Amino acid sequence: MNTADVLRFASFSLTGARTRTLLMILAMAIGVAAVVVLTALGEGARRYVVGQFSSLGTHLLIVFPGRSETTGNPGMLLGETPRDLTLDDALMLTRSRAIRRIAPLTVGSALVTTHRRSRETPVLGSTAEMLEVRKMSMGQGQFLPGGDPRLASPVCVLGDTVRKELFGNQPAVGEWLRIGDRRFRVIGVLAAQGQSMGFDTDELVIVPVASAQMLFNTSSLFRILIEARGRESIEKAKQDALEILARRHDGEKDVTVVTQDAILATFDRILRALTLAVAGIAAISLSVAGILIMNVMLIAVSQRRQEIGLLKAIGAAPAQIRALFFAEAAVLSFAGALAGLALGLLGSFIIGRIYPVLPSVPPWWAVVAAFSTALLTGILFSVAPARRASRLDPVESLARH
Repeated sequence: MNTADVLRFASFSLTGARTRTLLMILAMAIGVAAVVVLTALGEGARRYVVGQFSSLGTHLLIVFPGRSETTGNPGMLLGETPRDLTLDDALMLTRSRAIRRIAPLTVGSALVTTHRRSRETPVLGSTAEMLEVRKMSMGQGQFLPGGDPRLASPVCVLGDTVRKELFGNQPAVGEWLRIGDRRFRVIGVLAAQGQSMGFDTDELVIVPVASAQMLFNTSSLFRILIEARGRESIEKAKQDALEILARRHDGEKDVTVVTQDAILATFDRILRALTLAVAGIAAISLSVAGILIMNVMLIAVSQRRQEIGLLKAIGAAPAQIRALFFAEAAVLSFAGALAGLALGLLGSFIIGRIYPVLPSVPPWWAVVAAFSTALLTGILFSVAPARRASRLDPVESLARH
């Protein structure tokens, strides 16, 4: 028998038991679809994080108080409090030639009130450079004014959602509102941008950093954002920031400067490992499908003893009998893998439509691995049934009814 004969015989055998064949194809398809969908979710999460970082620009550094790159506050475990970052610390960083801009941040929450409405809102204190450092855009009016950031000014910029909730369809620019116990004039409204690295800019009220420090009665900064002059200047900007702040803090290296690339690389490693883990868990279902194929084919050997005996009686060699069973397993696995890929891609598409912010596209390696594993699993688990069939005695097989 040539290859075409083997495949034709396998197809006739499978179509002769349609219910059994469909169940085995379904089992294999579910396993492949699970791998495709779960890896698509993992890859979507990775792409989302990469996109979030990319939206901040490519030259960003972040200064944290404390020496831990993970928590930024290692002394807390020992009952110690790291030295606070101050506005003067931030201003000294501009002496580095590798640093283009800095944006000090003070964060808090306050009740924002107009003469008609009020709501609790996150308040971010920063400077005029914040607009360029964070790559934000204005919808109306202007951003925070430039000048000496140590001087407080009663002006604010609203996020788009805050503007809608406080002013509705009425113009907001030029109006006054109260943040906590202080009055501020609205000078601008940010364009709708949504969430970016934990901040929903549409929900923010941004005020000058000195005004925020007065509002929250603090002299410390939450973070300092640094924009390097170029990608080639990032490492130099990091070293300069560490040295400048160490000199200001009596020689103590009590801050952490994290580059955007370092944060992104960490997230990338974590999410890739998570994707591989969920893919491995999903792949277990492929082994379950393989075991099902083996069990069903072992039963089929008992049910087809006369057929096998007849084949051997007319001259079929044991290797040809094994080839017939391998072909059946290969056809089953191939059909199941194709169906699984179709289901997986359809599921990924539906998830992408439901959650458009998550680019749920399965990586090519997951598609190839799922398809190859399905084929390999089906063929490997057909070895035992094929060997059993090839060892049957033709006389005994034909004699049994």
